[in-house]
Amino acid sequence: MAPTHTPPAETLDEALAELQESFDLLGDWEERLAYVIEMGQGLAPLPESDRVEANLVPGCASRVWLAVEDAGERLWFHADSDSAISKGNIALLLGLYSGRTRDEILGFDARAALDSLGLPQALTRQRANGLNQMVGRIREAALSPAG
Repeated sequence: MAPTHTPPAETLDEALAELQESFDLLGDWEERLAYVIEMGQGLAPLPESDRVEANLVPGCASRVWLAVEDAGERLWFHADSDSAISKGNIALLLGLYSGRTRDEILGFDARAALDSLGLPQALTRQRANGLNQMVGRIREAALSPAG
């Protein structure tokens, strides 16, 4: 299926800067987590055909599905979760990574980016681990040969 997506206009660093600006405008972590949850509510519905075992991200506190649409040069990600916080976390990651080239994905320091947002510190250890697993799954997709 030929993708009809438009690649992101901004660089990953610019997208991160916009996120940082949004997070900075919010006061405490309660407001920031509410913002993350709101991001999750904006995710497009994930088709049932993508809600399969192979798309489940292991190590998450709840079920998170991450489907990859390989458009050759670029990867598009589609996801969902049965938890509002996990759904928000994956929506945040999709906002950064979806539509990027493999080189862009692999050249971006996600751990530093998430730390700059303070997100892992605001989550329980298990949810922070799940966030790392989500990033790991995205990087795995970028490492796989173009299809």
